[in-house]
Amino acid sequence: MIPGFAVALVVCALAVAVWAFALAVADRPPARPLLIGLGIIEALLVVQVVISVGLLIAGERPDDLLTFVSYLVGVLFVLPLGTVWALAERSRASTAVLGVACGTVPVLLLRMYVVWVGGGAGV
Repeated sequence: MIPGFAVALVVCALAVAVWAFALAVADRPPARPLLIGLGIIEALLVVQVVISVGLLIAGERPDDLLTFVSYLVGVLFVLPLGTVWALAERSRASTAVLGVACGTVPVLLLRMYVVWVGGGAGV
């Protein structure tokens, strides 16, 4: 895991989360620009997965490989699931759901980083 890329991804995800919450406060349903922002975050998450898999193949290993891989796979599903929910119910609440989904991404990335550097699953 490359810390600099993870930090950039966290900043982007938090920016989109703030944007989504601002739209929710303004009582606006999710619109195309917000969905494009989610798509960009998801694409960056795919890059993070590719980087991490490449490092694993190269021989670098976290202390708890199973936990790391679980977070690695799980982080890919947060935004698509939130988006499906938001598009099924296009309301203020669905925009807030997208904000929560984007806010979840930094938490998962932080956990991945902690496991990667040796903090283990118990942190």
